Amino acid sequence: MDRAALTAFLARDFSQVAGDFAVERADEAGVTLRLRAGEQHLRPGGTVSGPAMFALADVAFYLAILSRIGPVALAVTTNASIDFMRKPAAGCDLLAEARVLKPGRVLAVGDVMIFSEGQPEPVARAGMTYSIPPR
Repeated sequence: MDRAALTAFLARDFSQVAGDFAVERADEAGVTLRLRAGEQHLRPGGTVSGPAMFALADVAFYLAILSRIGPVALAVTTNASIDFMRKPAAGCDLLAEARVLKPGRVLAVGDVMIFSEGQPEPVARAGMTYSIPPR
């Protein structure tokens, strides 16, 4: 699935959160997903919260898998680990760079690096595993 197909999939199947995200890139290397950081994503102090960053990592990796296998709505997270490395810049969108490291038949394993827009150092890193349902 390319950028346009992933965007359409989000809008159709996950309309409740689609407005929070924008697919910036989808290619062989992976997917870059933007979190349009709004008031609902902030914690005290004005930076993006941990739960919002986790959601960004999860959706980004999900889309990275779908970019390879097609629109499999029932692929699900089976394991996730996230390291919060530094405070996101206040008032900035976040960008997640997701890549699939092992695209298995039953499990897909990968990682996601999250950055504050315009900043070179990552704010978080997630390791993700998804279960892919039989076709």
